[in-house]
Amino acid sequence: MLTLYFAPGSSSMAVHIALHEIGVPFEARPISFAQGTQRTPEFLSLNPEGKVPTLLIDGRPLTEVAAILFYLAKRYPEADLLPEGDAEGDAEAEAQVISWMSFIASTVHPARARGKEHAEKIYGIADRRLGNKGWALGRYSIADIHLFRLYWRFNKSLQPAPGTFPNLAAHHDRMMARPAVQRTCEIEATIGYELPV
Repeated sequence: MLTLYFAPGSSSMAVHIALHEIGVPFEARPISFAQGTQRTPEFLSLNPEGKVPTLLIDGRPLTEVAAILFYLAKRYPEADLLPEGDAEGDAEAEAQVISWMSFIASTVHPARARGKEHAEKIYGIADRRLGNKGWALGRYSIADIHLFRLYWRFNKSLQPAPGTFPNLAAHHDRMMARPAVQRTCEIEATIGYELPV
């Protein structure tokens, strides 16, 4: 049994999308930042950092977006969210996924906190790294889900000028056309966003 603790629009959105992509049953438990749900003793017993996402796997907590996305992609290979090459290329294909996920978590995710100018510089790097190949790894994967959620938030909060990040904007549009993304956005918008601008 999978249980996702999430806050609408937060980083947990990426895991929420992945669960809809995979199509497995899961229990969704929204967390309210405004009500401080992430600081309750019950939640802190699952994730002492008081952060989302937290995914319970048969009652065992797994935290951090990249780790949860990697787990879901490996656990449900039929969803085809993790590129794998031939026997000799498997290690490199997985390493490319981890490279993107590490870049997104350590460089892209904290960029907004350092101000608009810094964020625009980092998103410019992400835009060039993505290029015009469509998907981060040349085909759809968990890296795209993770990247999308951060650009989705950046785009809504800092509203870059049209054409500033053409590859990320095109990627965003491709992601928004996916049924799993549409379903997640609809569910989370109905609950309501409590994110700072």
